[in-house]
Amino acid sequence: MRNSEQDNQILLEKIREYWNERIHDLEVATHPVGTEGFFEDLASYRFEKLHYLPEVVDFSGYRGKKILEIGCGAGIDLIRFAQGGARVTGVDLSETAIELAKKYFAYKQIKGELKVMNGEALAFKDGEFDMVYAHGVLQYTADAQKMAGEAFRVLKPGGRFIGMVYNRHGWLNVMSRFFKVGLEHEDAPVLDKYTIRELRGLLSQFSKVRIVPERFPVKSRLHGGLKGLLFNTLFVGAFNALPRSWVRKSGWHLMVFAEK
Repeated sequence: MRNSEQDNQILLEKIREYWNERIHDLEVATHPVGTEGFFEDLASYRFEKLHYLPEVVDFSGYRGKKILEIGCGAGIDLIRFAQGGARVTGVDLSETAIELAKKYFAYKQIKGELKVMNGEALAFKDGEFDMVYAHGVLQYTADAQKMAGEAFRVLKPGGRFIGMVYNRHGWLNVMSRFFKVGLEHEDAPVLDKYTIRELRGLLSQFSKVRIVPERFPVKSRLHGGLKGLLFNTLFVGAFNALPRSWVRKSGWHLMVFAEK
């Protein structure tokens, strides 16, 4: 059951406050927040942890195309599209995120339009973008259906949506439940997980939807001691020794590629 509009606005404000006070992957940074080294720390860790991402998303394949990222954060992914020649716009509910993204783009001397904006109510015309990107965003918003609808609205006919949500049947969710392994941002005001069927339903207005489970265990810098040793050596090694076809549906990330 959907929240009332008033409840939705209250929840969005809580989400905004939460992300204004937190920076994703801050704990791995070794340089002061906002410095050039800080952004390099975040980018290095992101593509170490999500090594699959450049394999499934062609960051250089949108030269001259107009791209919108909803929930751009500090701009780590968006800047890759820009470096590949795309005309990029990034929006985020968090003022902190947009301030950081502007600094990152300035360090790289790359142009991009960066705005504080609610992804559930985009201030753009219908059919304005060639591609909309929302990696790890739908699961944290107040009304994912609204956000998906806005992504559809601002896409040109034939335009593409690329997104990611967490898999309710994913390996990390199972570990969290049975072995008390904490999830990133599990204290967020909203943290939803989806089955493949639910994700298809969320994006039912798109003409084509392809879903690919990804994000399998990799060694983590976040856990030390015995816990880290057991995870990084025994669990990661054993899991990745299994044929990928056996464990494909347990990928923690459900990557979706949809066409308007």
